[in-house]
Amino acid sequence: MGIARERYEALRGVRAQFLDVARLAAQLTLPYLIKYDSDYTETHKRLITPWQSVGAKCVTNLAAKLMLSVLPPQTTFFKLQIRDDQLGQEMDPTIRSELDLSFSKIERMIMDYVNGQNDRVVIHAAFKHLIVGGNALLYMAKDGMKNYPLNRFVVNRDGDGNIIELVTKELIARNVLASDLPVGFFKDKINPVSNDTAGVMNSTNDEGVEVYTYVRMNKQRTQWIWHQEVFDHIIPGSRSTAPKDASPWIVLRYNVVDGEDYGRGRVEEFMGDFRSLEALTKAITEGSAAAAKVVFLVSPSSTTKPQTIADAGNGAIVQGRPDDVGVIQVGKTADFKTAYEMIGQLTQRLQEAFMILNVRQSERTTAEEVRLTQLELEQSLGGLFSLMTTEFLVPYLKRTMLVLQRSGQLPKIPKDLVRPQVVAGINAIGRGQDFQSLTGFITTIAQTMGPEAIQKYIAGDEYIRRLAAAQGIDVLNLIKTQQQLQAENQQQLQQQEQVEMTKQAGQLASAPMNDPSKNPALNAQLENESTDETAAQETGSA
Repeated sequence: MGIARERYEALRGVRAQFLDVARLAAQLTLPYLIKYDSDYTETHKRLITPWQSVGAKCVTNLAAKLMLSVLPPQTTFFKLQIRDDQLGQEMDPTIRSELDLSFSKIERMIMDYVNGQNDRVVIHAAFKHLIVGGNALLYMAKDGMKNYPLNRFVVNRDGDGNIIELVTKELIARNVLASDLPVGFFKDKINPVSNDTAGVMNSTNDEGVEVYTYVRMNKQRTQWIWHQEVFDHIIPGSRSTAPKDASPWIVLRYNVVDGEDYGRGRVEEFMGDFRSLEALTKAITEGSAAAAKVVFLVSPSSTTKPQTIADAGNGAIVQGRPDDVGVIQVGKTADFKTAYEMIGQLTQRLQEAFMILNVRQSERTTAEEVRLTQLELEQSLGGLFSLMTTEFLVPYLKRTMLVLQRSGQLPKIPKDLVRPQVVAGINAIGRGQDFQSLTGFITTIAQTMGPEAIQKYIAGDEYIRRLAAAQGIDVLNLIKTQQQLQAENQQQLQQQEQVEMTKQAGQLASAPMNDPSKNPALNAQLENESTDETAAQETGSA
Protein backbone atom coordinates (compact mmCIF):
# COMPACT_ATOMS: atom_id res chain seq x y z
CA MET A 1 0.00 0.00 0.00
CA GLY A 2 1.30 3.46 -0.92
CA ILE A 3 2.03 6.01 1.74
CA ALA A 4 -0.62 8.46 0.46
CA ARG A 5 -3.48 5.95 0.40
CA GLU A 6 -2.29 4.46 3.67
CA ARG A 7 -2.40 7.80 5.45
CA TYR A 8 -5.77 8.61 3.86
CA GLU A 9 -7.31 5.39 5.14
CA ALA A 10 -5.77 5.93 8.58
CA LEU A 11 -7.06 9.49 8.94
CA ARG A 12 -10.52 9.04 7.45
CA GLY A 13 -11.73 7.41 10.68
CA VAL A 14 -11.19 10.66 12.57
CA ARG A 15 -13.02 12.53 9.82
CA ALA A 16 -16.07 10.22 9.88
CA GLN A 17 -17.98 11.97 12.67
CA PHE A 18 -17.45 15.40 11.12
CA LEU A 19 -18.48 14.11 7.70
CA ASP A 20 -21.69 12.64 9.11
CA VAL A 21 -22.69 15.96 10.68
CA ALA A 22 -21.71 17.87 7.55
CA ARG A 23 -23.79 15.60 5.33
CA LEU A 24 -26.81 16.01 7.62
CA ALA A 25 -26.36 19.78 7.50
CA ALA A 26 -26.17 19.62 3.70
CA GLN A 27 -29.43 17.64 3.53
CA LEU A 28 -31.19 20.49 5.36
CA THR A 29 -29.67 23.27 3.21
CA LEU A 30 -27.82 22.39 -0.02
CA PRO A 31 -27.77 18.59 -0.50
CA TYR A 32 -25.36 18.66 -3.43
CA LEU A 33 -22.47 20.15 -1.43
CA ILE A 34 -21.24 17.24 0.69
CA LYS A 35 -21.57 13.53 -0.05
CA TYR A 36 -20.06 10.23 1.02
CA ASP A 37 -17.39 8.56 -1.08
CA SER A 38 -19.91 5.90 -2.12
CA ASP A 39 -22.16 8.57 -3.62
CA TYR A 40 -19.66 9.11 -6.42
CA THR A 41 -19.65 5.47 -7.48
CA GLU A 42 -23.40 5.34 -8.08
CA THR A 43 -24.55 6.96 -11.30
CA HIS A 44 -27.61 9.20 -11.40
CA LYS A 45 -28.29 8.94 -7.69
CA ARG A 46 -31.18 11.15 -6.69
CA LEU A 47 -30.50 13.65 -3.94
CA ILE A 48 -33.01 14.12 -1.14
CA THR A 49 -34.26 17.69 -1.32
CA PRO A 50 -35.46 19.47 1.84
CA TRP A 51 -39.06 20.52 2.36
CA GLN A 52 -38.09 24.15 2.99
CA SER A 53 -35.84 26.62 1.18
CA VAL A 54 -34.90 28.73 4.19
CA GLY A 55 -31.69 26.76 4.69
CA ALA A 56 -30.53 27.27 1.10
CA LYS A 57 -31.33 30.98 1.30
CA CYS A 58 -29.42 31.37 4.57
CA VAL A 59 -26.31 29.61 3.24
CA THR A 60 -26.18 31.44 -0.08
CA ASN A 61 -26.80 34.82 1.57
CA LEU A 62 -24.08 34.39 4.19
CA ALA A 63 -21.62 33.05 1.58
CA ALA A 64 -22.26 36.08 -0.62
CA LYS A 65 -21.71 38.49 2.31
CA LEU A 66 -18.48 36.74 3.25
CA MET A 67 -17.34 36.93 -0.33
CA LEU A 68 -17.99 40.66 -0.57
CA SER A 69 -16.36 41.30 2.81
CA VAL A 70 -13.23 39.24 2.19
CA LEU A 71 -12.67 40.11 -1.48
CA PRO A 72 -14.53 43.41 -2.02
CA PRO A 73 -15.04 44.40 -5.67
CA GLN A 74 -13.63 47.60 -7.14
CA THR A 75 -11.04 47.88 -4.37
CA THR A 76 -8.09 46.04 -2.86
CA PHE A 77 -8.27 43.85 0.20
CA PHE A 78 -4.72 44.77 1.29
CA LYS A 79 -2.27 47.66 1.45
CA LEU A 80 1.51 47.69 1.09
CA GLN A 81 3.09 49.83 3.79
CA ILE A 82 6.60 50.82 4.81
CA ARG A 83 7.72 49.44 8.17
CA ASP A 84 8.81 52.54 10.04
CA ASP A 85 10.34 50.43 12.80
CA GLN A 86 12.91 49.12 10.34
CA LEU A 87 13.94 52.49 8.90
CA GLY A 88 15.43 53.99 12.04
CA GLN A 89 14.62 57.54 10.93
CA GLU A 90 11.70 59.60 9.72
CA MET A 91 11.15 59.34 5.96
CA ASP A 92 10.85 62.44 3.83
CA PRO A 93 7.17 63.11 2.91
CA THR A 94 8.06 63.41 -0.78
CA ILE A 95 9.75 60.01 -0.82
CA ARG A 96 6.86 58.44 1.12
CA SER A 97 4.38 59.87 -1.37
CA GLU A 98 6.33 58.39 -4.29
CA LEU A 99 6.51 55.02 -2.53
CA ASP A 100 2.77 55.07 -1.86
CA LEU A 101 2.17 55.73 -5.54
CA SER A 102 4.40 52.80 -6.50
CA PHE A 103 2.71 50.53 -3.96
CA SER A 104 -0.66 51.54 -5.37
CA LYS A 105 0.44 50.41 -8.83
CA ILE A 106 1.64 47.07 -7.43
CA GLU A 107 -1.67 46.60 -5.63
CA ARG A 108 -3.57 47.19 -8.87
CA MET A 109 -1.35 44.67 -10.67
CA ILE A 110 -2.12 42.02 -8.06
CA MET A 111 -5.86 42.74 -8.16
CA ASP A 112 -5.87 42.60 -11.96
CA TYR A 113 -4.30 39.15 -11.74
CA VAL A 114 -6.86 38.03 -9.14
CA ASN A 115 -9.77 39.37 -11.19
CA GLY A 116 -8.49 37.57 -14.26
CA GLN A 117 -8.55 34.19 -12.51
CA ASN A 118 -11.47 32.03 -11.39
CA ASP A 119 -10.60 32.65 -7.75
CA ARG A 120 -13.81 34.42 -6.77
CA VAL A 121 -16.01 31.62 -8.11
CA VAL A 122 -14.05 28.92 -6.30
CA ILE A 123 -13.79 30.93 -3.07
CA HIS A 124 -17.54 31.49 -3.07
CA ALA A 125 -18.06 27.72 -3.36
CA ALA A 126 -15.55 27.16 -0.55
CA PHE A 127 -17.48 29.55 1.71
CA LYS A 128 -20.62 27.48 1.15
CA HIS A 129 -18.72 24.39 2.27
CA LEU A 130 -17.45 26.29 5.29
CA ILE A 131 -20.92 27.37 6.37
CA VAL A 132 -22.48 23.93 5.88
CA GLY A 133 -19.66 21.51 6.66
CA GLY A 134 -17.25 23.72 8.59
CA ASN A 135 -14.25 22.75 6.43
CA ALA A 136 -12.88 23.49 2.98
CA LEU A 137 -9.59 23.02 1.15
CA LEU A 138 -8.30 25.37 -1.54
CA TYR A 139 -5.44 24.58 -3.90
CA MET A 140 -3.89 27.51 -5.76
CA ALA A 141 -2.54 26.00 -8.98
CA LYS A 142 -0.77 27.96 -11.70
CA ASP A 143 -3.78 27.77 -14.02
CA GLY A 144 -6.43 28.52 -11.39
CA MET A 145 -7.84 27.61 -8.00
CA LYS A 146 -9.59 24.38 -7.00
CA ASN A 147 -11.88 23.56 -4.08
CA TYR A 148 -11.94 20.19 -2.31
CA PRO A 149 -15.06 19.20 -0.32
CA LEU A 150 -14.72 17.54 3.07
CA ASN A 151 -15.20 14.01 1.68
CA ARG A 152 -12.15 14.47 -0.57
CA PHE A 153 -9.40 15.31 1.93
CA VAL A 154 -8.11 14.46 5.40
CA VAL A 155 -5.83 16.51 7.65
CA ASN A 156 -3.68 15.92 10.71
CA ARG A 157 -2.85 18.79 13.06
CA ASP A 158 -0.56 19.22 16.03
CA GLY A 159 -1.60 20.47 19.45
CA ASP A 160 -1.43 24.13 18.33
CA GLY A 161 -3.70 23.55 15.36
CA ASN A 162 -0.94 23.66 12.75
CA ILE A 163 -1.22 21.20 9.87
CA ILE A 164 1.28 18.37 9.89
CA GLU A 165 0.07 16.39 6.90
CA LEU A 166 -2.70 16.56 4.34
CA VAL A 167 -4.00 13.93 1.91
CA THR A 168 -6.46 14.50 -0.93
CA LYS A 169 -8.34 11.97 -3.02
CA GLU A 170 -9.55 12.57 -6.56
CA LEU A 171 -11.28 10.49 -9.23
CA ILE A 172 -9.78 11.03 -12.68
CA ALA A 173 -10.96 9.30 -15.82
CA ARG A 174 -8.61 6.66 -17.19
CA ASN A 175 -8.27 8.19 -20.61
CA VAL A 176 -7.48 11.61 -19.10
CA LEU A 177 -4.95 10.08 -16.75
CA ALA A 178 -3.37 8.15 -19.61
CA SER A 179 -2.86 11.35 -21.58
CA ASP A 180 -1.18 13.10 -18.65
CA LEU A 181 1.15 10.27 -17.61
CA PRO A 182 4.16 8.90 -19.46
CA VAL A 183 3.13 6.15 -21.84
CA GLY A 184 5.39 3.54 -20.34
CA PHE A 185 4.31 4.32 -16.79
CA PHE A 186 0.65 4.04 -17.67
CA LYS A 187 1.04 0.69 -19.44
CA ASP A 188 3.12 -0.82 -16.66
CA LYS A 189 1.04 0.31 -13.69
CA ILE A 190 -2.60 0.35 -14.88
CA ASN A 191 -4.45 -2.75 -16.04
CA PRO A 192 -7.69 -1.68 -17.78
CA VAL A 193 -9.47 -4.98 -17.16
CA SER A 194 -8.53 -5.49 -13.50
CA ASN A 195 -10.66 -4.47 -10.52
CA ASP A 196 -8.20 -4.51 -7.64
CA THR A 197 -8.53 -2.55 -4.41
CA ALA A 198 -5.78 -0.14 -5.27
CA GLY A 199 -7.99 2.30 -7.07
CA VAL A 200 -9.65 0.97 -10.25
CA MET A 201 -13.35 1.67 -10.08
CA ASN A 202 -14.37 -0.63 -12.96
CA SER A 203 -13.14 -2.00 -16.26
CA THR A 204 -14.14 0.89 -18.55
CA ASN A 205 -11.71 3.58 -19.52
CA ASP A 206 -14.28 6.33 -18.84
CA GLU A 207 -14.60 5.60 -15.13
CA GLY A 208 -12.48 7.24 -12.47
CA VAL A 209 -9.14 6.17 -11.09
CA GLU A 210 -8.20 7.18 -7.56
CA VAL A 211 -5.32 9.66 -7.43
CA TYR A 212 -3.92 10.62 -4.02
CA THR A 213 -1.91 13.73 -3.18
CA TYR A 214 0.20 13.60 -0.02
CA VAL A 215 1.29 16.96 1.49
CA ARG A 216 3.47 17.34 4.58
CA MET A 217 6.06 19.56 6.22
CA ASN A 218 9.74 18.67 5.97
CA LYS A 219 11.70 17.74 9.07
CA GLN A 220 13.07 21.26 9.50
CA ARG A 221 9.50 22.69 9.21
CA THR A 222 10.67 25.27 6.70
CA GLN A 223 8.76 24.24 3.58
CA TRP A 224 5.94 22.08 2.27
CA ILE A 225 6.61 19.03 0.11
CA TRP A 226 4.07 16.93 -1.74
CA HIS A 227 3.67 14.30 -4.45
CA GLN A 228 0.89 12.37 -6.18
CA GLU A 229 0.30 8.63 -6.28
CA VAL A 230 -1.78 6.36 -8.48
CA PHE A 231 -1.97 2.63 -7.81
CA ASP A 232 0.47 3.07 -4.92
CA HIS A 233 3.15 4.45 -7.23
CA ILE A 234 4.45 8.01 -7.29
CA ILE A 235 3.58 9.80 -10.51
CA PRO A 236 6.75 11.02 -12.27
CA GLY A 237 7.14 14.78 -12.11
CA SER A 238 4.52 15.23 -9.39
CA ARG A 239 6.93 16.17 -6.61
CA SER A 240 6.92 19.83 -5.64
CA THR A 241 7.76 22.17 -2.76
CA ALA A 242 6.64 25.55 -1.45
CA PRO A 243 7.77 27.92 1.34
CA LYS A 244 6.15 27.51 4.72
CA ASP A 245 4.32 30.84 4.65
CA ALA A 246 3.29 30.68 0.95
CA SER A 247 1.78 27.25 0.51
CA PRO A 248 -0.73 26.69 -2.33
CA TRP A 249 -2.72 24.44 0.03
CA ILE A 250 -5.06 26.55 2.18
CA VAL A 251 -7.16 24.62 4.72
CA LEU A 252 -10.11 26.62 6.05
CA ARG A 253 -12.24 26.11 9.15
CA TYR A 254 -15.38 27.92 10.22
CA ASN A 255 -15.26 27.35 13.99
CA VAL A 256 -12.08 26.20 15.67
CA VAL A 257 -12.43 23.72 18.53
CA ASP A 258 -9.36 22.98 20.63
CA GLY A 259 -8.02 19.49 20.06
CA GLU A 260 -10.05 18.80 16.89
CA ASP A 261 -8.50 18.49 13.44
CA TYR A 262 -11.64 19.74 11.69
CA GLY A 263 -13.90 22.74 12.13
CA ARG A 264 -17.58 23.06 12.91
CA GLY A 265 -20.00 24.72 10.51
CA ARG A 266 -22.53 27.48 11.06
CA VAL A 267 -25.42 25.18 10.20
CA GLU A 268 -24.34 22.77 12.94
CA GLU A 269 -24.71 25.56 15.50
CA PHE A 270 -28.38 25.94 14.58
CA MET A 271 -29.10 22.32 13.74
CA GLY A 272 -32.04 22.20 16.17
CA ASP A 273 -33.86 25.07 14.48
CA PHE A 274 -33.19 23.64 11.03
CA ARG A 275 -34.53 20.21 11.95
CA SER A 276 -37.58 21.67 13.65
CA LEU A 277 -38.27 23.88 10.66
CA GLU A 278 -37.89 20.92 8.33
CA ALA A 279 -40.35 18.78 10.33
CA LEU A 280 -42.94 21.54 10.70
CA THR A 281 -42.71 22.52 7.04
CA LYS A 282 -43.21 18.91 6.01
CA ALA A 283 -46.23 18.59 8.31
CA ILE A 284 -47.75 21.84 7.10
CA THR A 285 -47.19 20.94 3.45
CA GLU A 286 -48.69 17.45 3.75
CA GLY A 287 -51.55 18.73 5.94
CA SER A 288 -52.34 21.52 3.50
CA ALA A 289 -52.41 19.02 0.65
CA ALA A 290 -54.81 16.83 2.63
CA ALA A 291 -56.99 19.83 3.51
CA ALA A 292 -57.09 20.93 -0.11
CA LYS A 293 -58.50 17.57 -1.22
CA VAL A 294 -62.27 17.72 -1.78
CA VAL A 295 -64.31 14.52 -1.20
CA PHE A 296 -68.13 14.37 -1.20
CA LEU A 297 -70.03 11.87 0.95
CA VAL A 298 -73.47 10.56 0.01
CA SER A 299 -75.64 8.87 2.62
CA PRO A 300 -76.22 5.18 1.90
CA SER A 301 -79.95 5.59 2.49
CA SER A 302 -80.22 8.57 0.19
CA THR A 303 -82.14 8.46 -3.07
CA THR A 304 -79.43 10.62 -4.62
CA LYS A 305 -76.94 8.50 -6.45
CA PRO A 306 -73.19 9.25 -6.18
CA GLN A 307 -72.90 9.05 -9.95
CA THR A 308 -75.42 11.86 -10.26
CA ILE A 309 -73.26 14.12 -8.09
CA ALA A 310 -70.13 13.13 -10.02
CA ASP A 311 -71.67 13.80 -13.42
CA ALA A 312 -73.35 17.07 -12.43
CA GLY A 313 -71.71 20.12 -13.96
CA ASN A 314 -71.20 23.52 -12.43
CA GLY A 315 -74.62 25.06 -11.78
CA ALA A 316 -76.49 21.90 -12.69
CA ILE A 317 -79.89 21.05 -11.13
CA VAL A 318 -80.34 17.53 -9.75
CA GLN A 319 -82.87 15.92 -7.47
CA GLY A 320 -81.82 15.28 -3.87
CA ARG A 321 -81.72 16.53 -0.31
CA PRO A 322 -78.86 18.65 1.05
CA ASP A 323 -78.68 16.52 4.18
CA ASP A 324 -77.83 13.46 2.10
CA VAL A 325 -74.63 15.00 0.73
CA GLY A 326 -71.67 16.20 2.82
CA VAL A 327 -68.00 17.21 2.39
CA ILE A 328 -65.06 15.84 4.38
CA GLN A 329 -63.33 18.61 6.36
CA VAL A 330 -59.99 18.27 8.10
CA GLY A 331 -60.84 20.71 10.89
CA LYS A 332 -57.17 21.36 11.79
CA THR A 333 -57.14 25.11 11.22
CA ALA A 334 -56.15 25.94 14.81
CA ASP A 335 -53.37 23.33 14.78
CA PHE A 336 -52.09 24.59 11.44
CA LYS A 337 -52.05 28.12 12.80
CA THR A 338 -49.88 27.09 15.76
CA ALA A 339 -47.43 25.29 13.49
CA TYR A 340 -47.39 28.22 11.07
CA GLU A 341 -46.56 30.69 13.84
CA MET A 342 -43.73 28.45 15.03
CA ILE A 343 -42.39 28.28 11.48
CA GLY A 344 -42.35 32.08 11.40
CA GLN A 345 -40.36 32.29 14.63
CA LEU A 346 -37.85 29.68 13.48
CA THR A 347 -37.43 31.41 10.13
CA GLN A 348 -36.80 34.77 11.78
CA ARG A 349 -34.20 33.32 14.14
CA LEU A 350 -32.35 31.60 11.33
CA GLN A 351 -32.40 34.66 9.09
CA GLU A 352 -30.93 36.80 11.86
CA ALA A 353 -28.25 34.17 12.50
CA PHE A 354 -27.28 34.09 8.82
CA MET A 355 -27.21 37.87 8.32
CA ILE A 356 -30.41 38.18 6.31
CA LEU A 357 -31.55 41.74 6.86
CA ASN A 358 -35.14 42.00 8.09
CA VAL A 359 -36.15 45.65 8.02
CA ARG A 360 -38.87 46.72 10.42
CA GLN A 361 -42.06 47.30 8.46
CA SER A 362 -43.04 50.80 9.47
CA GLU A 363 -43.61 54.21 7.94
CA ARG A 364 -40.97 55.65 10.27
CA THR A 365 -38.21 53.23 9.29
CA THR A 366 -35.22 55.37 8.28
CA ALA A 367 -32.11 54.62 6.27
CA GLU A 368 -30.00 55.10 9.42
CA GLU A 369 -31.96 52.37 11.19
CA VAL A 370 -31.39 50.01 8.27
CA ARG A 371 -27.67 50.80 8.24
CA LEU A 372 -27.30 50.23 11.99
CA THR A 373 -29.19 46.94 11.74
CA GLN A 374 -26.88 45.75 8.98
CA LEU A 375 -23.79 46.84 10.96
CA GLU A 376 -25.05 44.93 14.00
CA LEU A 377 -25.44 41.77 11.93
CA GLU A 378 -21.91 42.10 10.59
CA GLN A 379 -20.50 42.62 14.08
CA SER A 380 -22.15 39.39 15.24
CA LEU A 381 -19.75 37.49 12.96
CA GLY A 382 -16.60 39.28 14.04
CA GLY A 383 -14.93 36.03 15.12
CA LEU A 384 -15.50 34.50 11.69
CA PHE A 385 -14.04 37.52 9.91
CA SER A 386 -10.98 37.33 12.17
CA LEU A 387 -10.50 33.66 11.30
CA MET A 388 -10.89 34.35 7.59
CA THR A 389 -8.30 37.10 7.81
CA THR A 390 -5.65 34.93 9.46
CA GLU A 391 -6.35 31.56 7.79
CA PHE A 392 -7.35 32.68 4.31
CA LEU A 393 -6.52 36.26 3.31
CA VAL A 394 -2.94 36.33 4.59
CA PRO A 395 -1.88 32.97 3.02
CA TYR A 396 -3.80 33.78 -0.15
CA LEU A 397 -2.05 37.13 -0.54
CA LYS A 398 1.41 35.71 0.15
CA ARG A 399 0.94 32.87 -2.32
CA THR A 400 -0.36 35.22 -5.02
CA MET A 401 2.58 37.57 -4.59
CA LEU A 402 5.02 34.64 -4.71
CA VAL A 403 3.52 33.33 -7.96
CA LEU A 404 3.67 36.76 -9.59
CA GLN A 405 7.24 37.34 -8.45
CA ARG A 406 8.39 33.95 -9.76
CA SER A 407 6.78 34.62 -13.12
CA GLY A 408 8.38 38.07 -13.38
CA GLN A 409 5.06 39.95 -13.37
CA LEU A 410 5.81 41.56 -10.01
CA PRO A 411 9.08 43.08 -8.77
CA LYS A 412 10.83 41.73 -5.71
CA ILE A 413 9.58 43.38 -2.55
CA PRO A 414 11.91 43.45 0.50
CA LYS A 415 10.04 41.72 3.32
CA ASP A 416 12.05 43.45 6.04
CA LEU A 417 10.98 46.93 4.86
CA VAL A 418 7.57 46.45 3.25
CA ARG A 419 4.69 44.74 5.00
CA PRO A 420 1.33 43.90 3.36
CA GLN A 421 -1.58 44.77 5.62
CA VAL A 422 -5.01 43.22 5.10
CA VAL A 423 -7.76 45.85 5.17
CA ALA A 424 -10.74 43.55 4.48
CA GLY A 425 -12.51 41.06 6.74
CA ILE A 426 -12.41 42.04 10.40
CA ASN A 427 -10.61 45.28 9.54
CA ALA A 428 -13.54 46.29 7.33
CA ILE A 429 -15.87 45.90 10.33
CA GLY A 430 -13.47 48.03 12.37
CA ARG A 431 -13.59 50.73 9.70
CA GLY A 432 -17.38 50.66 9.88
CA GLN A 433 -17.23 51.27 13.62
CA ASP A 434 -14.73 54.11 13.10
CA PHE A 435 -17.02 55.72 10.52
CA GLN A 436 -19.96 55.52 12.90
CA SER A 437 -17.92 57.00 15.76
CA LEU A 438 -16.54 59.83 13.61
CA THR A 439 -19.92 60.87 12.26
CA GLY A 440 -21.51 60.67 15.71
CA PHE A 441 -18.66 62.71 17.20
CA ILE A 442 -18.89 65.56 14.68
CA THR A 443 -22.68 65.56 14.83
CA THR A 444 -22.65 65.86 18.63
CA ILE A 445 -20.26 68.81 18.50
CA ALA A 446 -22.38 70.58 15.88
CA GLN A 447 -25.58 70.09 17.86
CA THR A 448 -24.24 71.00 21.30
CA MET A 449 -21.60 73.65 20.59
CA GLY A 450 -22.52 74.89 17.13
CA PRO A 451 -20.70 74.94 13.78
CA GLU A 452 -18.29 77.60 15.07
CA ALA A 453 -16.81 75.08 17.50
CA ILE A 454 -16.03 72.71 14.60
CA GLN A 455 -14.11 75.41 12.77
CA LYS A 456 -12.28 76.40 15.97
CA TYR A 457 -11.33 73.01 17.46
CA ILE A 458 -11.43 70.45 14.62
CA ALA A 459 -8.63 70.05 12.09
CA GLY A 460 -10.56 69.73 8.85
CA ASP A 461 -7.87 67.97 6.79
CA GLU A 462 -7.23 65.34 9.48
CA TYR A 463 -10.96 64.68 9.89
CA ILE A 464 -11.34 64.19 6.13
CA ARG A 465 -8.44 61.73 6.07
CA ARG A 466 -9.81 59.69 8.95
CA LEU A 467 -13.27 59.65 7.38
CA ALA A 468 -11.82 58.39 4.10
CA ALA A 469 -9.83 55.70 5.93
CA ALA A 470 -12.95 54.61 7.80
CA GLN A 471 -14.74 54.08 4.48
CA GLY A 472 -11.79 52.32 2.87
CA ILE A 473 -11.08 55.09 0.35
CA ASP A 474 -7.56 55.57 -0.96
CA VAL A 475 -6.62 59.21 -0.26
CA LEU A 476 -3.55 59.17 -2.52
CA ASN A 477 -3.80 62.08 -4.99
CA LEU A 478 -7.38 62.65 -3.79
CA ILE A 479 -6.93 64.83 -0.70
CA LYS A 480 -4.58 67.79 -0.90
CA THR A 481 -1.41 67.59 1.18
CA GLN A 482 -0.14 70.34 3.47
CA GLN A 483 2.46 71.28 0.87
CA GLN A 484 -0.24 71.70 -1.77
CA LEU A 485 -2.41 73.77 0.58
CA GLN A 486 0.55 76.00 1.50
CA ALA A 487 1.42 76.45 -2.17
CA GLU A 488 -2.17 77.43 -2.98
CA ASN A 489 -2.25 79.90 -0.07
CA GLN A 490 1.01 81.42 -1.24
CA GLN A 491 -0.38 81.71 -4.74
CA GLN A 492 -3.51 83.43 -3.44
CA LEU A 493 -1.39 85.89 -1.46
CA GLN A 494 0.62 86.67 -4.56
CA GLN A 495 -2.55 87.23 -6.54
CA GLN A 496 -3.88 89.58 -3.86
CA GLU A 497 -0.59 91.50 -3.90
CA GLN A 498 -0.80 91.83 -7.67
CA VAL A 499 -4.36 93.19 -7.35
CA GLU A 500 -3.22 95.77 -4.76
CA MET A 501 -0.30 96.81 -6.95
CA THR A 502 -2.67 97.21 -9.90
CA LYS A 503 -4.94 99.48 -7.83
CA GLN A 504 -1.99 101.59 -6.69
CA ALA A 505 -0.77 101.89 -10.27
CA GLY A 506 -4.21 103.12 -11.31
CA GLN A 507 -4.19 105.75 -8.61
CA LEU A 508 -0.76 106.90 -9.67
CA ALA A 509 -1.93 107.02 -13.28
CA SER A 510 -4.75 109.42 -12.30
CA ALA A 511 -2.40 111.71 -10.28
CA PRO A 512 -1.62 114.28 -13.18
CA MET A 513 -5.25 115.34 -13.19
CA ASN A 514 -4.74 116.76 -9.66
CA ASP A 515 -1.53 118.64 -10.57
CA PRO A 516 -2.31 122.38 -11.35
CA SER A 517 0.74 122.69 -13.56
CA LYS A 518 -0.54 119.86 -15.76
CA ASN A 519 -4.31 120.58 -15.53
CA PRO A 520 -5.33 124.11 -16.97
CA ALA A 521 -8.89 123.89 -15.66
CA LEU A 522 -7.71 123.17 -12.16
CA ASN A 523 -5.13 126.01 -12.43
CA ALA A 524 -7.80 128.58 -13.48
CA GLN A 525 -10.03 127.48 -10.60
CA LEU A 526 -7.23 127.94 -8.12
CA GLU A 527 -6.37 131.40 -9.52
CA ASN A 528 -10.01 132.57 -9.21
CA GLU A 529 -10.16 131.30 -5.63
CA SER A 530 -6.90 133.22 -4.88
CA THR A 531 -8.26 136.50 -6.45
CA ASP A 532 -11.47 136.30 -4.46
CA GLU A 533 -9.57 135.72 -1.26
CA THR A 534 -7.28 138.78 -1.95
CA ALA A 535 -10.26 141.08 -2.64
CA ALA A 536 -11.92 139.99 0.56
CA GLN A 537 -8.79 140.77 2.56
CA GLU A 538 -8.52 144.30 1.00
CA THR A 539 -12.18 145.06 1.77
CA GLY A 540 -11.71 144.04 5.34
CA SER A 541 -8.63 146.24 5.80
CA ALA A 542 -10.47 149.33 4.38
